[in-house]
Amino acid sequence: MKLENADLSSLFSNTVLPDIFFSEYLSEANGDYIKVYLYIVFLSKYDKDIKINDLSKKLVLPVKTIQDAMKYWEDHEVLTKKSTGYIVNNLQEIELHKLYKPKTALSAEQLQKSAENQKRAKAIDFINNKYFSGLMPTTWYSEIELWFKKYNFDEEVMIALFGYCFDKSALHKNYVQTVAEAWNKNNIKNFNDLDIYYEKQEKLNVIAKTISKKLGLARPLTQYEYAYIEKWNIDYGYGLDIIEIALKKTTSKANPNFDYLDKLLTDWNSRGFKTVDAIKNFLSEIKQKNKNIKQMAKETGYDKYEQRAYENFDNLYANFKK
Repeated sequence: MKLENADLSSLFSNTVLPDIFFSEYLSEANGDYIKVYLYIVFLSKYDKDIKINDLSKKLVLPVKTIQDAMKYWEDHEVLTKKSTGYIVNNLQEIELHKLYKPKTALSAEQLQKSAENQKRAKAIDFINNKYFSGLMPTTWYSEIELWFKKYNFDEEVMIALFGYCFDKSALHKNYVQTVAEAWNKNNIKNFNDLDIYYEKQEKLNVIAKTISKKLGLARPLTQYEYAYIEKWNIDYGYGLDIIEIALKKTTSKANPNFDYLDKLLTDWNSRGFKTVDAIKNFLSEIKQKNKNIKQMAKETGYDKYEQRAYENFDNLYANFKK
């Protein structure tokens, strides 16, 4: 039997958390995971021994959630697993290690680039004052330095990156990293590259809205549907004028979808059609051939037999591939 002391002094004790928890971990962690962590910190003061099932009952959370939370904090090195349980690590030591470790890896050549470093320092200072009210967590500094090196962004692009994420109310490292990766894949290095990228995105958004309206979609486009539009506009070079022609072909379809549109537009691109006139001439030619086949069937008496539905665009294409 385990006896507990009924000392009321525990009612007036405090559980202290360093500010680094609020600046570095709070915004990115799941709410249930935070709940688990806070209670573990509280228990660790008293060297309590508690089972996962008991923790589940105490916090009114499923056992699976408790296990996922422990794994999450372990992956982030906040907890260290031992054979007998867990160690609650010192968050301040963790962040100091992250802060100084990248700096020791800088080469002598990098340190000599004083002019570049000063320019970047001004950009980082602007980010700190503009988007963090002068209270940017220390670990962001080393992250920004590494992003400069990894993506080769100039200072204006780095500032724009933080501005974009700030406007999205998503100023946390994972999201900033994701956007940076996307910009890097689109070969954005300077502000001129970024300006061209924004123009492309604006065009894509206009096309996406038009397609959604024409197809009667009352939902946002999926990631895969948007990828189709990027292919048609960026890879094929097709604007709304050509995409509109494909959209009109969906009127005969019971359930028009992006796969059908992609089939048409990809076929036109493979045939080398780049203008509205070229596509319209091709469709007129197909229509005339279809008409000639029907007329020939009628003259030879074959129209008495069941004919293929040449009006169906897919079947039509199957018979007239060049």
